[in-house]
Amino acid sequence: MIDFLSANMAPIMFASLIVFMLLGYSVAFSLAACGLFFGFLGVQLGLLPASLLQALPLRMFGIMQNDTLLAIPFFTFMGLILERSGMAEDLLDTIGQLFGPIRGGLAYAVVLVGAMLAATTGVVAASVISMGLISLPIMLRYGYDRRVASGVIAASGTLAQIIPPSLVLIVLADQLGKSVGDLYKGAFIPGFVLTALYIAYVLIISFIQPKSVPALPKEARTIREDDGTPGLRSLGVLVVLSVAAAWLFAKSRPASVATDEVIVTSMCVGVGVAFALAVVNRVTKLGLLSRMAERVTFVLIPPLGLIFLVLGTIFLGVATPTEGGAMGATGALVMALARRRLDVKLLRQAMDSTMKLSCFVLFILIGSTVFSLSFQGVDGPKWVEHLLTSLPGGQLGFLIVVNILIFFLAFFLDFFELSFIVIPLIGPVADKLGIDLVWFGVLLAVNMQTSFMHPPFGFALFYLRSVAPHADYTDKLTGRSLAKVTTGQIYWGAVPFVVIQVVMVGLVIAFPGLVSSGLVKEETIDADKVFQQMQKQQNATDAAAGASSAPPLVTPTDEDPMKALQRSMQQDSKK
Repeated sequence: MIDFLSANMAPIMFASLIVFMLLGYSVAFSLAACGLFFGFLGVQLGLLPASLLQALPLRMFGIMQNDTLLAIPFFTFMGLILERSGMAEDLLDTIGQLFGPIRGGLAYAVVLVGAMLAATTGVVAASVISMGLISLPIMLRYGYDRRVASGVIAASGTLAQIIPPSLVLIVLADQLGKSVGDLYKGAFIPGFVLTALYIAYVLIISFIQPKSVPALPKEARTIREDDGTPGLRSLGVLVVLSVAAAWLFAKSRPASVATDEVIVTSMCVGVGVAFALAVVNRVTKLGLLSRMAERVTFVLIPPLGLIFLVLGTIFLGVATPTEGGAMGATGALVMALARRRLDVKLLRQAMDSTMKLSCFVLFILIGSTVFSLSFQGVDGPKWVEHLLTSLPGGQLGFLIVVNILIFFLAFFLDFFELSFIVIPLIGPVADKLGIDLVWFGVLLAVNMQTSFMHPPFGFALFYLRSVAPHADYTDKLTGRSLAKVTTGQIYWGAVPFVVIQVVMVGLVIAFPGLVSSGLVKEETIDADKVFQQMQKQQNATDAAAGASSAPPLVTPTDEDPMKALQRSMQQDSKK
């Protein structure tokens, strides 16, 4: 029995952890309990030195000194302040009015606002609950199918998982040992591709089942001109001018600038042009812009400005993610103050929620640290590496198995638990197989997004269930009797979006450029050019000093230029 335990300690330890969690014990305490128990058992069996457990205090202090994790409370606080200050309500109302005349307009509005909230808050709960409270009653009032409405709201809220500043990307960067900024840059394009897929799904539904996503009736479109027109012509002109300014600025950027930087800075220029024109029009009272154009401009610009304040400074290298989170939190407070919605009650609620989430993350991280220390001591990483590297198919086989594993574990674990339990095990294996860890992190983030949408344990579905009508009710505006939203309708509405997220995982694997195109391309060194440049420099120095008899810096030979360059550098270092 002792020989069996000694030979199979790693798989037994991992299986015991799964049993603990299936029994319903807290994840953080299950991790810590398994780590301590098997650590003590390993010491008694002679598998671990007793001094290994003395490293635990140092690991705890290392967690507390991790500056990267400070970004989590900053971004959480920013998201909660924005959600409670009414920004989501204004965005949904304005964009809903803008897209209302077309079929599926409210659904488009929800997806776009979900993407914007994701880029400003990074908190799934805040996005789903705020959009569920505001848009779900309106969608039901005007005849939207309950499954479509529920699925769109839940899926749009989960965009906060992949669009920066995402909390899961911060945790993944910490666990993979990569820069948070790199993961933000890598996730930038996939996040908006996923948003486009959601919009494409709504578009297909509007053609196949037009009654499921009707347009807003005329009496519900309140933003109009005096003559009854929606005023879209001046908005179109303003958009064209803004896009033209952004395009011209993007074309003026050097080719070496990363794609994400070009997108963010160009977007900032276009938005700035639109805001300046709207301000001039209002101050001078020229009347060139319609009510719709002014409303859209003044409602959209503040959150877009906040996006640039946070992501723009990170992508441009001006601020670290932690500093960007601090600036975002300050910007959210300023926006709430400008809306006159900042008070002591709001601050207290936001700080309480931020403290709870931060403590939740910290305790799971401490538990996973205890578990990983004992797991490494019993050669657990070698067992996992042997298990995964022996899979057929090489890199592709590894990616398929890992993504299937993450997909099914997401039925029972949320993204924090997956990040702290699974990623430390599979990250080193991916690195040994030659997989870029930044790309791998973004791929896993897209996959983990499904953990919020899985029936029956998806947290986004629970959030929506908490704010959806639990019983039949009478609409206050129209006086019509409306049926409740059932749990089954919410689950069935989520299924198509889970499929879309799985398709997005396949797209990231098939087209890795979706991630890598957002990263700064490393410049390659041409050894021949460096060798020739050094030789020219030496010749010019000799000619100027008249020291033709002095030994040259680089002696021209038939030797390979790279080897000659290395030999010359070694000689310089010895001197």
